[in-house]
Formats: sequence, C-alpha cells, structure tokens
Amino acid sequence: MGKEKLLVVDDDPEIQDQMKWAFKECYEIHLAAAPEEAVEIVKRERPPLITLDLGLPPDPGTSTVGLALLEELLRLNRFAKIVVLTGQAGRSNALHAIRRGAYDFMEKPIQIQALNVILDRADYLYGLEKENRENPVPWTTRMVQGLMGASPPMQQVFETIKRVAATDLPVLIGGESGVGKELVARAIHHQSPRTDRPFIAINCGAIPDTLLESELFGYEKGAYTGAHHQQKGKLEYANGGTMLLDEIGEMKPELQVKLLRFLQDRRMERVGGREAIELDTRIIAATNLDIQRAMAKGMFRADLYYRLGVVEITVPPLRDREDDAVLLAEVFVERYREELNPQVRRLADEARVAVRRYAWPGNVRELENRIRRALVMAHGPAIKVGDLNLPAVTERVMNLRQAREQLEKELIGQVLLRKNWNITRAAEALGIARETLRESIQRYSLRNGEAVAV
Repeated sequence: MGKEKLLVVDDDPEIQDQMKWAFKECYEIHLAAAPEEAVEIVKRERPPLITLDLGLPPDPGTSTVGLALLEELLRLNRFAKIVVLTGQAGRSNALHAIRRGAYDFMEKPIQIQALNVILDRADYLYGLEKENRENPVPWTTRMVQGLMGASPPMQQVFETIKRVAATDLPVLIGGESGVGKELVARAIHHQSPRTDRPFIAINCGAIPDTLLESELFGYEKGAYTGAHHQQKGKLEYANGGTMLLDEIGEMKPELQVKLLRFLQDRRMERVGGREAIELDTRIIAATNLDIQRAMAKGMFRADLYYRLGVVEITVPPLRDREDDAVLLAEVFVERYREELNPQVRRLADEARVAVRRYAWPGNVRELENRIRRALVMAHGPAIKVGDLNLPAVTERVMNLRQAREQLEKELIGQVLLRKNWNITRAAEALGIARETLRESIQRYSLRNGEAVAV
C-alpha cells in the first residue's frame, strides 16, 4: 500500500522545504505556491490531506485568497482534510476557515510534532470515511454485514457470525434493546448459503397472541370466522431461507409448544389444517429478556430454549464496546449528512469526548437518533456537544507526564490500526525502532483490532 498524498499550499519556500523534509517518510508530498497550482494538483492527484496557508498572493496580508481557495478545494474534493495555517494574529481567520469546512488549524510558527498528530488523525479519519463510502460491506475487521465495531467484544461477535453462518444450526441472539440483534441475524443469513433466499423477521411481542399463530403458521379457509381464503404463514414464505423470531421471550407457552414441534421435525400444519407441510426454514431467535430467569418463572420452556440456543450470541451494549461509539458516530455523520445537513463534516473534539463517555442506555439506536438530531441542529462544519443534547464533559486534569503518555498511546494505537498492525510499517511511520514499538505496545497493553481514539 502506497503513501497517502499530502499537498502543501504555501508561498514561502522555507516552509515548503520544512514540510517536505518533515513528512516525506510518511506521505507523498506535493507542493503549490499559488492557488492555480493547488487547484491543478487537486484535480490531478486528489490528495486526501492538504495544509493551506491562508495568506497567499496576490493579497498575502489578508485571508481572502486563502479562504476562497479553501472553498474551491473542498468543492473539488469535499472529503479532503484541510489543515489551515495562519499567523499568530490570524486566529479569527482560522475559525472562519473551520466554519467553512477546514478540518483543523495551526498557528505559525509550525510545530512539526503537533502537526504530525493532526495529520495522522486526519489521515485515519479519511481512511475510515473512504472505506465506508467505497466498501460498506464488509468493513474488514470493523464491519460485518452492516454491524460495525473495532472493540474486542464485537470482534468476537463477528467471529461467531462467520462460523455459524455456514451451518443450519438454530441461533439465539441476546442483548439489550437497540444493540442490533436483527442486524446480527441478517449478517448470519447473508453470509450463509441461503443468502439468495428470503429473510423474514417477525416481532413476537408486537403481534397479539390471537394473531401470532396465524402469522407464523398460516391458516386454511374456514379455520375461523373471517378466514375466507387460505393464507400461508411467515414460516412458509421463508422456506429455503431464514426466519427471525424477534422478542421470542414474549411468545406464550401454548405457541412455544407448536414452535418446538416444528424445530424437532421440520413439519407444520396451518391453523385449521390437517396436512403436514415440510419446510426447510432456518430459525434464528432474538430476545432482550433474561431467558434463564424466564425459564425459572415458567414463562419460557426449557426444551424450546435448548432447541433454539444451540448457538448463543450475546451482543454487548455500547457502553462495553470501548471506542465503538465514536466510530459509529462518525459513520452516522457521513451516512446522513447529505440528507440532513451537507455542510457538517465531522464531530468536534469535545463532542467526540462526550460520545465516548456517555453510557448510551438506548445503545446504537439511541446513538443513531442523536446523530440525526445533531445534524439538524448543527451550525457550521462540526457537531458540538450541545447539538447532541448530551451533558458537557468535565475536563480531566492530568500532569505533563500523563498527557504525554496518553498522546503517545493514542498515536501509536491509531498508526497500528492504519497499518493493519504491521509492526515494521508502523514503526517506520512513527520514526522509531521495531523493538521500541513492541515495548510501547506491551507497556500500553495495546491489542490487535483495538481502536484507540485521539
């Protein structure tokens, strides 16, 4: 995999040389001293990363040319991450640039180490967004058929999905409301040999008990008052494919008996019918109830549980998934921004911290809804804490050593993830020896597949 392209737009030859020598090991450098050159390079090379001096000729004393060029470059490539550079007196101009879509800013004189962290974070985010645009399914280790997550608990869920998909074993999916149990079921179906056959889901808790049996098994003409014609049930429509029985814990014991009989011999009868119908329908069930407690109370049959739970998958709540909330939030921003607010490009840093620290009692569903709301409420290119309607985050107080270690851990984690945990390439990108990198991985307890947010 080649180096990402970095365009440096600055009319100062000394700064061009400084940037070229500082970043040539990590990026493919392109230089432009004037707006026309920058536009041509972006059209030809489409660099994902750009540093832009706001004070450009023919009017270097103001930010007019730089801000106009910023808008033109984003028009040519709205996904580019542009870091604006400005003099110490130009902070207000930099904030104007942020509102117009710049990714970040830095005041001159340039601090190479700090700029390197900004560019590395921008590069990681650009790659994340690019993967989501170009190859949403699958997302290597971060997505399985619409399910997203880089945390170890989700990696375990992904591995189980891959293993069980190739079989016809019944699966019981557990987890809190909003964690994505139906997405797990769909992922199993779409990775199975049944992928070109029907996937039908039915919510057992949303259908009255008197109708659920007919919905599942169908009925014959004259089976009851109003049954004027024969009607197939959902199990028949799913023949050859997969049936998801969502909220299975809400099913009444009387109907559980009939479902158990179908699981045992793969034959069923419609309501009011006498003919046994043989079906090849895979059953997946899901519930947010504690099935063990429900069995102890006599609300769920133990023999049905053992039939359904040949394989059990428990989807972890979002609060137990480390930095997956930030990952998902960024994906939802990209997914809905065109529809709801195209000028929004990212989460502000304080919003990312708030997303990471919030407990998310409604899990992924709550996060998705809050991001949609935030896109509607946001003004400018970044979603702020207030847009999310989350409590403001109290800043942690840490000493210089703790801050340095935290920054080092985050940077190493992100580079490892970007380099697919290739130690040699990650060490080269960080400018350190492989032995030093291995020691840091051990010291900070970093793990393959673990996302460390900056």
